[in-house]
Amino acid sequence: MTELSAQHPLLTCVAELGSTLDDAAQLQPTFLSADEKATAMRELAAVEARVVALRMRVMAVADDTAEKTAARDVAAWWSHETRSEPDAARADERLARSLDRDRPRVAEALAAGRCSVAQARVIVHALDELPDDVEPDIVERAEAALVDYAEQFRPSQLRRLGRRILHVVAPDIADEQEARKLADLERNAARRTHLSLRPMGDGTTRLSGLIPEAAGSRLRTYLEAFTSPRRAEADGPLAPDDRRPYGRRLGEAFCALLEHLDPAKLPHHGGDATTVIVTIPLDQLRSEIGTATVLDGEVAEGSSVDGSSAGAVANLSAAEARRLACTARILPAVLGGDSEILDLGRAERLFTPAQRRALRLRDKRCRAEGCTIPATWCEAHHLVPWLFGGLTDLDNGILLCSHHHHRAHDDRYRFIRLASGDLRFIRRT
Repeated sequence: MTELSAQHPLLTCVAELGSTLDDAAQLQPTFLSADEKATAMRELAAVEARVVALRMRVMAVADDTAEKTAARDVAAWWSHETRSEPDAARADERLARSLDRDRPRVAEALAAGRCSVAQARVIVHALDELPDDVEPDIVERAEAALVDYAEQFRPSQLRRLGRRILHVVAPDIADEQEARKLADLERNAARRTHLSLRPMGDGTTRLSGLIPEAAGSRLRTYLEAFTSPRRAEADGPLAPDDRRPYGRRLGEAFCALLEHLDPAKLPHHGGDATTVIVTIPLDQLRSEIGTATVLDGEVAEGSSVDGSSAGAVANLSAAEARRLACTARILPAVLGGDSEILDLGRAERLFTPAQRRALRLRDKRCRAEGCTIPATWCEAHHLVPWLFGGLTDLDNGILLCSHHHHRAHDDRYRFIRLASGDLRFIRRT
């Protein structure tokens, strides 16, 4: 008996498959017709799924292989032997054991090429997420339904169907189970909710954390209200703002959202309405140089014994301080000699709600040339700065979006008033 005939039939099949692939590698697909190429790609996808299914079947029973080489588990052995990523190998091992032990219909569909590995993962995950008290026969019906859906839907669509599969196979218990699952998810989200703010020392603060999904949806809606809307090419070329990366636009929108919060509606902090105070000497505020200091912020974790507020924690440029002075959200403390307080945010410095409504009615949009951000998303700006004697009235006010309001206080730019009333920004040379 030859060595080939003495080996397990599965190895014989593998050897023959490899030989057939060697022959196929010599063939030139360029000369296939369009229909033949389509058939080849569909059939190869099915063959690929069947080959992976066969490997999964072997992996599910390969503990002795790992033990023989003292590997931690089959995934560790597989990762080393095939130079694959450990996480991917562990995911394959979990899927293999689940198919072998609990999901016979999914394993059968994968072996027959009726679903892909990605679809199999989605189905197994959806079934594993079903509540523990769901009857076994309902789980079996859910598995059969999802396997059938795999012939029509791609993984992302199948994932959505998987979340609602009880409404298909057991509608009488679906609402109750979904309510319990949502309650569990909400409790879990509440336990895991956290937020950290870490000053990086380079002018930025790293913000990271987890919040409940519902709160995240609200936050995204609010942030997108501050971002520039997409416009069709028929309306003209896209504004420069629209070419900013989406992540940057959301970050800038978050900053704008903070500036639009009404301190009067926030909880009291330290016995007074929540307020951020910026201090700056008058001569530096009027100049193009100098810095301002933010007071009443929270210090970085570990920078004080009790973690409480410890005074100044951040600096701003004079230009940024001047921009913030246009809003009612920051209280600027302008200092003279010997730190004498000359101005502590006098009320007449700020545009009143009625004035802002009048500006919205008059300007209708950001008045930077070519900008179409609507007035409701804009901020009131003093054309002649208040600290230089500019009046807080409609003639000296103009609406600018957050982006152009920053440019108005950016010493790298100057602006001129056009006959239309718009502002044209020009980069200084």
